[in-house]
Amino acid sequence: MKQRLSGRQVWNMNFGFFGIQFGWGLQMANMSAIYQYLGAREEDIAWLWIAAPLTGLIVQPIVGYYSDRTWNRLGRRRPYFLVGSLVATLALIAMPNSPNVWMAAGLLWILDASINITMEPFRAFVGDILPEEQRKTGFAMQSLLIGLGAVLSSALPYVLTTWFGVAGPTAAGTIPRTVQLAFYVGSCVFLTAVLYTIFTTKEYPPEDLIAFQKMKEASAGAGRAFREILRGIRSMPKTMRQLAAVQFFTWFAFFCMWIYFVPAVATKVFGGAPGSQEFQRGSEWGGVCFSVYNGTAFVFSFLLLVLVRKFAARTIHRVCLAAGGAGLLLIVAFPQQYLLLFSMVLVGVAWASILSMPYAMLSSAIPAEKMGFYMGVFNFFIVLPQILASAGLGLMMKHFLGNSPMNAVLLGGCSLIVAALAVSLVQEHVMAPEEQN
Repeated sequence: MKQRLSGRQVWNMNFGFFGIQFGWGLQMANMSAIYQYLGAREEDIAWLWIAAPLTGLIVQPIVGYYSDRTWNRLGRRRPYFLVGSLVATLALIAMPNSPNVWMAAGLLWILDASINITMEPFRAFVGDILPEEQRKTGFAMQSLLIGLGAVLSSALPYVLTTWFGVAGPTAAGTIPRTVQLAFYVGSCVFLTAVLYTIFTTKEYPPEDLIAFQKMKEASAGAGRAFREILRGIRSMPKTMRQLAAVQFFTWFAFFCMWIYFVPAVATKVFGGAPGSQEFQRGSEWGGVCFSVYNGTAFVFSFLLLVLVRKFAARTIHRVCLAAGGAGLLLIVAFPQQYLLLFSMVLVGVAWASILSMPYAMLSSAIPAEKMGFYMGVFNFFIVLPQILASAGLGLMMKHFLGNSPMNAVLLGGCSLIVAALAVSLVQEHVMAPEEQN
């Protein structure tokens, strides 16, 4: 019987997500600019981002599958937290020292793979440790810590320039000193936060260790693992299938924003070209905007902790996604420096819900012994639209979007509105609060 945890214990078990999101936040706010500093063109940026979703597609179900079958002195999920965080720390240190685009792209593959190794078991961690009636609270706490980590990381280059007077090269082919220092800070935060969770939170052993060992031996070997993964995908829970369309359009929208929002601000709002002071100022302001939407997600997560007790997750998620879509459309309609902040508040409302509500809906529909695996499979509906965006946005930019980053943001806004409408495809009884508590 799983015991209810105190608020402090729920905080401790999720604190590693603060470090994970610090790393993600640095990547999301700075990678497009890093590529452009190193000479990449607008139509090339989407292809260069393909590492993020492709590593997620490959790594997450595999890590989920094997973490379900792991038990040692560190536990079930914590060994993966440790290994992934160590590799991610090294990648964060190396990234801002990339001498060219292809080195940066290669390091992004390593960084994304290691972050995925660390992050995927955290979703199952909540299902493993918390009783069912506390899971929505656990996922909302993850959303809160994700928002906090992303706020600080996204704004860090701007803070280093504006508050601490850090200067650096801005010529084409060089990465500013502020970005380098931000990644070094991020590497320390990432590792420290994950280690905090590892040392403060213990895991429950399998209820029947003998049966667990037999299950592990019966599924040993890469061939058996592959067959079981395919079998699990075919038999995925109904809730997961119903959420697929919602997730698809949601993550396509956000990938459009992550790739092209900062270049849109730097070139269309600040009127800069890569290597100019205006471009650097615009890129840093884009980071501030990312900080605002993540800060909003952090604050709104407190409200989510209340809302989940009164409203169905379906209702909450639909309204939040619609707000985010409106925010992206307003960016295109009113591309002014300070008005961007209001738009990003609306995006932050959507982001808080995206990080918690789908997982809260899903966790009660997943068999406990396959929690890690199905959480990994669920991420297919996150990474597949991102792969599509990476493969297709470059051509769309060249032939349909006029090589305008702002048009890509518009496309993202439309996609998020479609995601809000698609929430209606999820049957009401799947979401009923009494089934989630």
